[in-house]
Amino acid sequence: MRLELSPLAEKDIEAIGDYIARDSPGNALRFIEALQGQCQKIAIAPAAYVARPELGEGLRSCAYGRYVIFFRHTAELVRVERVLHSALDIRADLLP
Repeated sequence: MRLELSPLAEKDIEAIGDYIARDSPGNALRFIEALQGQCQKIAIAPAAYVARPELGEGLRSCAYGRYVIFFRHTAELVRVERVLHSALDIRADLLP
């Protein structure tokens, strides 16, 4: 299955990396690589993750450390919509 990141998800991941890099550029690189690896795992079996209809039609989520990966999928594509810190107000921050 093909994996795609929305522009907002790309910005989220970049901001996460920048935040971690303030203290440790090496840790930031490792975390972002691991986060991208988790997105690849989601693409293997997207239906195995939690459905979140209360947040949006077709939306699913995967907790990863202190972050939550939100995505939608079809038969051919997994699209990561957002990657948000779990302490945020998810309803307010999920979609602009």
